[in-house]
Amino acid sequence: MAAYRLLIKSSAIKEIDAIEPKRDRQRIVARIQALAADPRPAGCEKLVGNAARLRIRQGSYRVAYAVDEKARTIEIVKIGHRREVYRGAT
Repeated sequence: MAAYRLLIKSSAIKEIDAIEPKRDRQRIVARIQALAADPRPAGCEKLVGNAARLRIRQGSYRVAYAVDEKARTIEIVKIGHRREVYRGAT
């Protein structure tokens, strides 16, 4: 099965860069890279307000993303701490 292509919004890149400590940032990046092989890993869930978006957990952080099956792409939309990530995730 062919891998998916990852697209990351520029705002999500800034959110990744703001995560401290570096160890957490590295784990999140590794988790995002793993999505290319399996866009719906165990533990992923659909977001309630937007059925087209999914989320995965990495510790206290959440990664919201959308999968386009036709184009075989995954767009990373938002990354943040669990208490903040769902605010305005439309």
